[in-house]
Amino acid sequence: MLGQIDISKRQAEIADLVQKAGFASVEELAERFEVTTQTIRRDVNGLCELGILRRTHGGVEPPAPASNIHYSTRQILNLPEKQLIATLAAGEIESNRSLAFSIGTTPEIVMQALTGHENLAIFTNNLNVAFTASVNPTFQVTIAGGRLRHGDRDVLGSSAQAFFSNYKVDIGIFGVAGVDEDGTLLDFHEDEVAARQSILANCRRSFLVLDHSKFRRSAHVRGGHLSDVDAVFTDRSVPQAILAGLQGTKTEVHVADDGS
Repeated sequence: MLGQIDISKRQAEIADLVQKAGFASVEELAERFEVTTQTIRRDVNGLCELGILRRTHGGVEPPAPASNIHYSTRQILNLPEKQLIATLAAGEIESNRSLAFSIGTTPEIVMQALTGHENLAIFTNNLNVAFTASVNPTFQVTIAGGRLRHGDRDVLGSSAQAFFSNYKVDIGIFGVAGVDEDGTLLDFHEDEVAARQSILANCRRSFLVLDHSKFRRSAHVRGGHLSDVDAVFTDRSVPQAILAGLQGTKTEVHVADDGS
């Protein structure tokens, strides 16, 4: 399927571990996964070739971010948490609804969780979402036209904004790069914000889907506030300072429970 990257479960776990820890040696990884150092070297070499990690003396570390983390890396970071969020959000969506999907890995995973529904009308500017939706023959899938952004496989700019403004959908589903301490929604590009705001302005209900790492994560383009959305779906309790700012607003907060 378009958007999937060819890595093993162990490689995904290695990438997630290194992103969170900031560094790991080959020996540490070999001991943790109970395999030889040669096996770990093959795993990390493949991850480095994909740009997910980079080699450093004695081990591997995350690549130096020029802006946002590469899409292929974001696809596997916090994947179990994103799947919990997706299941929770999908449970709030009935069949026979119209949905607008923005870019991002968590919205893509929500789309995966919805493939068992029936008769959804999907509007999106992301090819990963579109191809996931296309596996269900009862879905009607409409995509934005324009210049395709490499890596993320999405369309941004004025064409995407105009695309979403052509429709009035039941639910808009989108993510963000980060949420500031005062609840401000943040992204890395003005076009990402503009597309998201166009979805927000043209949906009856809005779902923000994001894992816990996005809270207080730094990004530099402002794009609305947490209180602008109808429902937030996440995997851990929202930081208290941010939650306090939502008191008295329309925003519902849904926290996925993994049973732990």
